Amino acid sequence: MTYFEIASILVVFSAVFGYINEKYIKLPTTIGLMLIAIVFTLISIVSAYVSPLLFEHQKQLIQNIDFSKVLLDVMLSFMLFAGALHTNFEQLKVQRRPVLAFAFAGTLISTFLVGTLIYLIFYLTGFKIDLIYAFLFGALISPTDPIAVLGILKKIGIDKKIETVIVGESLFNDGIGVVIFLTLYKLAKEGINHLKPVDILKLFGLEVVGGVLLGLFLGWLAYKMMKAIDNFDTEVMITLAVVMGGTLLAHKMHVSAPLTMVTAGLVTGNDTVRNNAMSEITEAYVDKFWELIDVLLNTILFVMIGMELLVISFKIQYVLAGMIAILIVLISRYLSVKPLLTYFERRMNFIPKTEWIMTWGGLRGGISIALALSLPKHMYRDIFLVMTYMVVIFSILVQGLTLPKLVNKIQPGENY
Repeated sequence: MTYFEIASILVVFSAVFGYINEKYIKLPTTIGLMLIAIVFTLISIVSAYVSPLLFEHQKQLIQNIDFSKVLLDVMLSFMLFAGALHTNFEQLKVQRRPVLAFAFAGTLISTFLVGTLIYLIFYLTGFKIDLIYAFLFGALISPTDPIAVLGILKKIGIDKKIETVIVGESLFNDGIGVVIFLTLYKLAKEGINHLKPVDILKLFGLEVVGGVLLGLFLGWLAYKMMKAIDNFDTEVMITLAVVMGGTLLAHKMHVSAPLTMVTAGLVTGNDTVRNNAMSEITEAYVDKFWELIDVLLNTILFVMIGMELLVISFKIQYVLAGMIAILIVLISRYLSVKPLLTYFERRMNFIPKTEWIMTWGGLRGGISIALALSLPKHMYRDIFLVMTYMVVIFSILVQGLTLPKLVNKIQPGENY
């Protein structure tokens, strides 16, 4: 299949599934699309007994898509920029300390906790793996997914301070999680003895600091260019150039493309740029353009996640490990946010039981699956992929569907 054929089929599926969801099911887009895609995939698997040829065509479609490469190298930059562009920059600035603490410290704590617990559970059940590989799974599953989180939070009411922290954390810990994963991957590949602590710090620092600095520069450059002209067509193209050119530049400079795009999106979308560099018509066109890009890519992404079911090997021991992983990830999420919330709650005046909202609202998504798919076979790719898939499906379908009820219970009397 050509890339155009694959893209065309995915867009058709996305449009049909989106129509079914809006017309009949009426679930939040993220949840509805994934649910329909999973049901469609299960029907396809059953239909293999009736029409093996049709099943093989569907399976071949998914196998022809390098999910990891498509998401991490192409789609992610567009979606992160769009998400950051529509984030309340002023509110995020007020909440910057807890946001950065959850994004950096929270992700590191969760990576350590998930990795340690997975290692111990595996060891006690007789399935021994090296600790570095357990930490690798912890790194890929710890970041909350900004695409999934934003999709759910748009549909429910929630205390604005908590919403800002969850959205801000998910935007930044995505990039942080990828950097932690790549650092651990390099350790696992080359061996701890071949890398000095200073090398690890350099790698981590270059990716994180370099990505943020590049994003700041690109955002500033876009601001200067947009301020100098008044033509909405060209200004929309400038924002598109920031994403596409910035992603290429980040890869060439070996800095974090996700952090570059988040930073560039926040700078481009803040009130100073909007008021000084964009006319009303430009602002409307920029917002609508990136909203459309965000919706389209989100739709395709969650259809792809649902259809990945076709190519994943669900052995019984892998499924059991996945069920355990769901519990471990939730426990680790709670233990990673609780001490940070305790530290910040007096300063930020968070509502009681915020830790439960942040734990249950810490959704995982396509990024975790993409990272799991990028693992080689000898790094326990098959079992980690099933575990990751089950955590992602549970978080979006179960946590996503029940999050509004939890919010209503914790925030009684509010019209949510």
